[in-house]
Amino acid sequence: MTRGAAAWLLRLGALGAALGWLAAAHAADVGEAIYRRGILPSGERLQAEREPGMHIEDTTAACINCHRRSGLGMKEGRRTIPPVAGSYLFHPRAVNADELDLPFVEGMRADRDPYTEETLARAIRTGIGADGKPLSYLMPHFQLDDPEMAALIAYLKQLSPGAVPGVTRSVLHFATILTPDADPVTSKGVIEVLTKFFADKDRYTRAESPRLHSSRRMMFKVNRRWELHVWRLTGAPEGWEAQLRAKLAAEPVYAVISGVGGRTWAPVQRFCEAEELPCLFPNQDLPVDRESDFDSLYLSKGVLLEAELIAHELRARQDKTALHRVVQIYRAGDVGKDAAAALHAALRDAGMSVLDKSLAVAASRHELAGLLGMAAPGDVLVLWLRTKDIAELGSPPAGLRVVYMSGRMGGLEHAPLPAAWRDITHLAYPFDLPDHRRVQVDYPLGWFRMEQIPVVAEQAQADTYLVCAILSEAINHMVDTFVRDYLIERIEEALEHRIITGYYPRLALAPGQRFASKGGFVVHFAGPTGARVVADGGWIVP
Repeated sequence: MTRGAAAWLLRLGALGAALGWLAAAHAADVGEAIYRRGILPSGERLQAEREPGMHIEDTTAACINCHRRSGLGMKEGRRTIPPVAGSYLFHPRAVNADELDLPFVEGMRADRDPYTEETLARAIRTGIGADGKPLSYLMPHFQLDDPEMAALIAYLKQLSPGAVPGVTRSVLHFATILTPDADPVTSKGVIEVLTKFFADKDRYTRAESPRLHSSRRMMFKVNRRWELHVWRLTGAPEGWEAQLRAKLAAEPVYAVISGVGGRTWAPVQRFCEAEELPCLFPNQDLPVDRESDFDSLYLSKGVLLEAELIAHELRARQDKTALHRVVQIYRAGDVGKDAAAALHAALRDAGMSVLDKSLAVAASRHELAGLLGMAAPGDVLVLWLRTKDIAELGSPPAGLRVVYMSGRMGGLEHAPLPAAWRDITHLAYPFDLPDHRRVQVDYPLGWFRMEQIPVVAEQAQADTYLVCAILSEAINHMVDTFVRDYLIERIEEALEHRIITGYYPRLALAPGQRFASKGGFVVHFAGPTGARVVADGGWIVP
């Protein structure tokens, strides 16, 4: 063979390999669309039948609803949905679960024949398992042609757990992210809680021991230390994603925990979603509300939830008596601007008149007084201001009878509100009431005292401790199955059964939800000195 012919054959082989890779990538994309969204390559909806005459289609029929995004299954009431990741489907029969040599998940089975591509296609289409017996009635029968079926099976094969960045045999690496506009006092308090929690946890981590031979006894036996990486961002938000990619390349981590930001968090969330990196409950007054995202979990919607609470109350007032006008005041460059915009949109849709007034970043007390003077008798005033501005409000405008205020920005029940304002002001309060949450918060506060952690931002520090505890519980139940999507799913399940919920009366994350606390109170000041808060009504889920 001539040298030219050999070179030509090499190029042909490389072209064939490239075409094969492109075909596999296309099949994986098609399989993902079927599995996650219930969409066929033609753009038509996935069709399935759960039982004769009971048809389901589209997202309702998508495999992700039961087998979850990780493909590792879930518990549904008293039923366990088995894993469908390829390594579990195609693994040879074993005498018991100890011989499977696979990461432990609930629902994994040793006592059945392995699937082949043919028997798996039969199971998906007709509900007949690898052993020839019918599967659970919960398993739909899907209408897929051969190319669609091949694409779905190819996708299931690639779901199998493998090596995950940030996870070694002895260490789990986590990052926390601080943006330049984060409050420095809150950031310091949060970092101290994280540092002490990680150190406390590592004190009780055993030296590495031989792998146990019982999948049941492997629960709660993970022998890994936790290591925290603090990623401090600099400069303008436009450069944050590049900084984060560089930090992740230098220090691979399994997940991002807590974190503190100011007004801007969107670049951080875009980075986490692009890298499929779980970002767990960051301390944010203004989180990013984007339902299509998966990896970013929050305890609360922050000031956006407060805007919904105030909108709920103003619509109720409008039903009883016509409101003249709603006047909103906020500082430029702060999260109050975004909350005011959200409230404005909600009230505009309800047919209410709204006037928004922005206070410049460096505006003085006198300029604030000038804006307050624009509220006419009969107006409702809404204040999106921090404690420094709240303390300098002076006297309320003559004839003003109703004021709403951000509790989160203004200091909750500790708001330095002048006495003349307390009888007419209502707080949006996206937490449990102080008397009710005292027992819930007592444990972290006691731990802070024991660890000699100064309480400088109680709510943010208590939330950080809560997030650490939730993460620890979820990881204990994961055993050795360190899949990032699976971490999100285990947290969703852990929250559903959690008793200690800190500042919140209840936390829950159904699939697709990204805010664990859904509601709040509207409260007013009460008592001889107006030193305590009382709810105007019950818990509101707007």
